[in-house]
Amino acid sequence: MEFADRLALPEILVGRRTRGFLWPGPPVPGERFASGRHSLFDGSFTWPVMVAKRTALDHNVGTLAAFAERHGLALAPHGKTTMAPALFQAQLDAGAWGISAASAAQVLVHRSAGVPRVLLANEILDAAALRWLAGEIEHFEFLCFVDSLEGVRALSEAAGAVPFRVLAELGHVGGRTGCRGLAELMEVAAAARDAEGVELAGVACYEGTREGAEEVRAFLRDLRDAAEAVAPHVPGRLVVSAGGSAWFDLVAEELGPLTGELGALVILRSGAYIAHDDGFYRERTPWNRLPGEGLRPALEVWAQVLSVPEPGLALVGMGKRDVPYDIDLPTVRAVRRGPAEAAVPLGGVTVTRVQDQHAYLTGEGLRPGDLVSFGISHPCTAFDKWRVIPVVDDDYVVVDLIDTCF
Repeated sequence: MEFADRLALPEILVGRRTRGFLWPGPPVPGERFASGRHSLFDGSFTWPVMVAKRTALDHNVGTLAAFAERHGLALAPHGKTTMAPALFQAQLDAGAWGISAASAAQVLVHRSAGVPRVLLANEILDAAALRWLAGEIEHFEFLCFVDSLEGVRALSEAAGAVPFRVLAELGHVGGRTGCRGLAELMEVAAAARDAEGVELAGVACYEGTREGAEEVRAFLRDLRDAAEAVAPHVPGRLVVSAGGSAWFDLVAEELGPLTGELGALVILRSGAYIAHDDGFYRERTPWNRLPGEGLRPALEVWAQVLSVPEPGLALVGMGKRDVPYDIDLPTVRAVRRGPAEAAVPLGGVTVTRVQDQHAYLTGEGLRPGDLVSFGISHPCTAFDKWRVIPVVDDDYVVVDLIDTCF
């Protein structure tokens, strides 16, 4: 099957409705805006604004691509993190096998961009979406999860000329989706094997809901047992998939050997790695256990101090619409006090809470008008807050724009 080399990237327009940009005139194409080499601080932006650091993005894409290649893994980065076709393209250019998705709506975006292989890392029972997919999978490779007889039946009833290729998903008690145990998985796998319009392709899991390395290892070994059990019933090459951004080293250790033992295609689905962060993943990255530099935080949010109404308290114009707050609050990185002054590290100041449009900072040294940069935690709830994201070099000159499709 032949695929286009380049994705169909959405057209970006910068204008009055582009949040974070101060562009009051007629809208201009994003490419034209980026060619202007605007500084983040030259008056072309208003606050708050989230930016992505080019060197960090490039480093992270290359780092995980090299990790996957060293361990013989295929990489299908989870597109839900960014929903940015330009970043999908960067990942595919670096050797990614395909892009993962979490919903039928995301598959539609992936296909509109021309992603050649999509792994829907979730169950799908939406009859209308399945009817669309039944015709579309004649033109691209598609895999999805299944964890119930009802799911198999829904796929079978909607199938067209090309069968739906499925991965029987293994879960655990108290976890997310997935069959609760090998016996249940084998029942679902047998139904998929026998159903008209459905083809059993392998097994999958998500290990991120397990606590600690030993629980993760044990769960991945259960998936390995499941892979061995279903392998005789899979026509063609067995597919095995796992892997968020916190435990991909253990996925490589526990599942990587299946590439030789069973000739399996082992697909890693990490997504948050592309942006990394200054919170959740900084504390949980496998590079805390692996040698080498590891990943770099790529996202920053710049916001302005609006008020210092009492000693030790500063109010910044940045809130829940602008930064993630579902796991950790943002972290203070640096302050820039004037147009001619460079940003300097700022210690001893902490974000204590965020409201719709304000963040509360405790600590000394801030005054109204200061610009503060923040690191974020959990990039999967950062990209969705921004329609257009400036990409900046290390001097904060805009070199590109990212368009998101949430």
